[in-house]
Amino acid sequence: MLFRLLRPALFALDPETGHRLALAGLKALPARAPMPIQAALKIEVAGLAFPNPVGVAAGFDKDAEVPDQLLDLGFGFAEVGSITPLPQAGNPKPRLFRLVEDRAVINRMGFNNQGAEAALERLRARARAERGGIVGVNIGANKDAADRVADYARMTEVMAPVASYLCVNISSPNTPGLRALQDEGALTELLDAVMAARAKAMPSGAPPVFLKVAPDLEPADVDAIARIAIDKGLGALVVSNTTITRPALRSHHAKETGGLSGAPLKALALQRLRDFRKATGGTIPLVGVGGIASAEDAWERIRAGASLVQLYSAMVYEGPGLGARIARGLIPLMHRDGFASIAEAVGSE
Repeated sequence: MLFRLLRPALFALDPETGHRLALAGLKALPARAPMPIQAALKIEVAGLAFPNPVGVAAGFDKDAEVPDQLLDLGFGFAEVGSITPLPQAGNPKPRLFRLVEDRAVINRMGFNNQGAEAALERLRARARAERGGIVGVNIGANKDAADRVADYARMTEVMAPVASYLCVNISSPNTPGLRALQDEGALTELLDAVMAARAKAMPSGAPPVFLKVAPDLEPADVDAIARIAIDKGLGALVVSNTTITRPALRSHHAKETGGLSGAPLKALALQRLRDFRKATGGTIPLVGVGGIASAEDAWERIRAGASLVQLYSAMVYEGPGLGARIARGLIPLMHRDGFASIAEAVGSE
């Protein structure tokens, strides 16, 4: 209710200012007990015990400023980032657009963040405070890096000790040439470097590695990525990032360049999830992202093969309490369809 009262004022501001105010508001929240864990919602993925399958996607908390506040709100996990080795300002403004009529967002942020050192100190501080909960770290490469593979390896080595899992982001459309790392040869080289860096940083007890892919893939790309992910022993595939395609949109921002997310991405992201479920044969966990705004959306993604789901753009329109509402809403859907746990339902469609 509070968010609904504040939303007109937030929407009167430019989106980036509104986002910064949202982060400031979360920082100001008093500490609270997390949502009680319900056994039916618990699920194990890549050796990690998630209290519920609903998480915050990367991009909301780029600099690891509020992961614990998000967990306290009822999210089962939070993914911070994308974080690059060096700070970078990102692309020129304006670069973030609300498409209110479409319940969507277009962004061309360009991995703007304060860099690895700043995020690392915050994550070390929460470790010293013995904060629990699952906090993944989404890693990227600097735009002007001479060797992007080396950037990912460096980020792996730095962040492995403070991350519940690492998510390798090669699917943002806003860093020129980044998506080329999804090509079979480039992806193999990249993941070999990441795995070697992880072993160097943590010879034992290393966090699992997730890979975030684009929705704009051809069938041959899906098959190749699935094969490599299985071969390299990845912890999960995150399906998917924003799209550069443009379905029918009503907003006057429809022609802005960048990645489209929110409701118009739903059908494409769901289809790509089904494609990866088929290509992997269910041998690797999948994280469903894109256009999830309700318990029904999350349930559809779980039935299609997602062990976990993530959201971000829907929070622009529904507020940060959406994660807890979705998690709670999954329970009656499970009962309706005859499942006793989330794990039972994964891929059941």
